[in-house]
Amino acid sequence: MSAIVLPGAPVAAAVFADLKPRIDKLIEAGHTPGLATILVGDNAASAGYIRMKMAKAAELGMTSPHLHLPPDTTQDELIMSVKLFSEDPAIDGMLIQHPIPGHLDYEAALAEVDPRKDVDGAHPVNMGRLALQMPGPLPCTPAGIEALLAHYDIRVAGRHVVIVGRGFTLGRPLSLLMSAKRPHTNAAVTTVHTGVPNMYDYTRQADILIAAAGVPGIIQPEHVKPGAVVIGAGVSYTGKNTIVPDVAEECEAVAGWITPRVGGVGPTTIAMLFRNCIEAAERRVGWRD
Repeated sequence: MSAIVLPGAPVAAAVFADLKPRIDKLIEAGHTPGLATILVGDNAASAGYIRMKMAKAAELGMTSPHLHLPPDTTQDELIMSVKLFSEDPAIDGMLIQHPIPGHLDYEAALAEVDPRKDVDGAHPVNMGRLALQMPGPLPCTPAGIEALLAHYDIRVAGRHVVIVGRGFTLGRPLSLLMSAKRPHTNAAVTTVHTGVPNMYDYTRQADILIAAAGVPGIIQPEHVKPGAVVIGAGVSYTGKNTIVPDVAEECEAVAGWITPRVGGVGPTTIAMLFRNCIEAAERRVGWRD
C-alpha cells in the first residue's frame, strides 16, 4: 500500500482564491485590511514566517505593519507594543509571533490583544467561544486541518479521530473542533499524550490519526491502523532550522492518506490566519455578524 498524499498548497490556494475578491471589495469600500505582527528576538524560523506573512499580505493588497523588538525587551515594553496595535483602528488582525524569549510571559501579552483582532484564535475569549461552539476566530492550525480534510472529501463525522498531543495551541483546541457539530467535523475524539503508558493502543484504533506533539518521529508505521488518514501537524527543529516531523516517512506504506513531510498543514495554517483577518475586517465594516 502507498498512501495518497494530501498536500496543503491546493487547499490554501482555494482559500486565497475566495479571500481575494472579498479583500478587493473591502478596499473599494474604503477599508484596506491590515494584519499587524510582533516579533521579539532573532529566531530565524520566526523571522522567516513573518516575512512570508508580510509578503502574502502585500500580494493580497493588505497592509502589514510590523514591530521587531530586541531580545532584551521587557514585559512592559511588549505589552505596550501589543496595545499599540490592538488599539489602532487601521489594524483588523494582529499576532505575537511565538515563541518569544523565555523571560517574557506570552499568555499575559496575548491577554492584551483585542479578541476581535486575534487572528491566531488563541486568546482565552476565543478559546472559550470555540469550546461553547460560538462564532469567532478559530485557532489556525486546527482550522487548517479541518479545511484540508474537507478539501479532499475525507469524511470526519462519526469516525474515530485520535490526537497525539494536548498543547493549548494545537492538540487541545483541535480536539474541541473535531468533536464540534459542524459540517466537516462531528467526530468521536480521543486525545492522548506521552503521559499515557498505552498511547499506541489508541493510535492503532484511529480512523484519522493527527500527530500534534512536537516530538520527532513519535508516530512510526507500527502505530498506524492500516488504511488510516494520518495528519502530521507537529514539528520540531534541529540543526540549522531543519524541520523534523512527528510522523515518520515510513508511515506512508501503512496509511491510506497522509500529509507530506513538508507542505501539509503549514500552508493551510497561513491561509486560516488570513481568513480570520478578513473575517475580522468584514465584521468591522458591518458585513458579518
